[in-house]
Amino acid sequence: MSMNEKKIARLDDVARLAGVSTATVSRYINAPDVVAEATAERIRQAIERTGYIPNLLAGGLASRRSRLVALLVPDITHSIYNLTIEAMSDALSDDGYVVMLGLTGADDARAPALIEAALARRADGIILTGSVADPRLRARLERDDATVIETWNLPDRSIDAAVGFSHTEVGQAVARFVRQRGYRYPFLLTADSPRAKARRNGFIADWIAATGASPGDAVLASPTRFGMGRTAFAQLRANTPAPDVVICSSDWLAHGLIAEAQSAGLRVPDDLAVVGFGNLPFAAEMQPALTTVRIDGARIGREAVAILRRRATGAARKPEDAVRVDVGFEIVVGASA
Repeated sequence: MSMNEKKIARLDDVARLAGVSTATVSRYINAPDVVAEATAERIRQAIERTGYIPNLLAGGLASRRSRLVALLVPDITHSIYNLTIEAMSDALSDDGYVVMLGLTGADDARAPALIEAALARRADGIILTGSVADPRLRARLERDDATVIETWNLPDRSIDAAVGFSHTEVGQAVARFVRQRGYRYPFLLTADSPRAKARRNGFIADWIAATGASPGDAVLASPTRFGMGRTAFAQLRANTPAPDVVICSSDWLAHGLIAEAQSAGLRVPDDLAVVGFGNLPFAAEMQPALTTVRIDGARIGREAVAILRRRATGAARKPEDAVRVDVGFEIVVGASA
């Protein structure tokens, strides 16, 4: 061995230094709580002194558990998914899991590659935002042993478990709310994403069924931002008839729209009402406070982790035991509509 080469510490080096068997060191690495505290401390010190790095993948292959969970979300910038991400990441880390966070993009274009990467690493769990449309990928996930949880949606047929709500029902509920408030000429500003489009379709179907008229509609690139709401205002002003309420697929879009309407001299909601989606922290602090749709993202995270914990006890994954948790939603009535 040359002077520039460094000896890589092995499991038996740690065991020898700690004065225990290699089996005890393995038990400590895979489940620290089952090892007596005094022994665990000796092993911790031995690992630190030797610089030993456990081969968790090899251990996972032996036990069929990798302690890896893949968490896939569209985006994290100004995201409505942040509470879900935080709730799941904190709880999973406490349980000894390593969380692999993947960004699928608003249109979920990167989801297949990220799912393949998670399967290749034998992830214990794959937590998705929304659902998988590709039938071949769905079939592969259904065959795999990993726990698959579709969140922020409730598909008609889930791959394994689902925790979320119906975006179609959100759209329908907002349509009823708008009618009850006396608005007659709605306009929808919708992000180009499967979930936002489902809300849009629910609103349009309900509105046509109740009134016979089609609402105004524009689809914007995802993810939507504050500036896009400001830009969209000019299109609204040119629409005939002029809308009296605008339903936005995100609070950021609604915020930008309100800012532009106010700078043009319009009063919100007297001249133009606005509804958002997500109930982001700034929604209640705006002037006027934003009417929006609240989703309990933290509960989605907690419910998903609870499913993973049950599966970790050894409960087999069976189609007849598919879990479906509806967290619902709430229309938060502010002053903007």
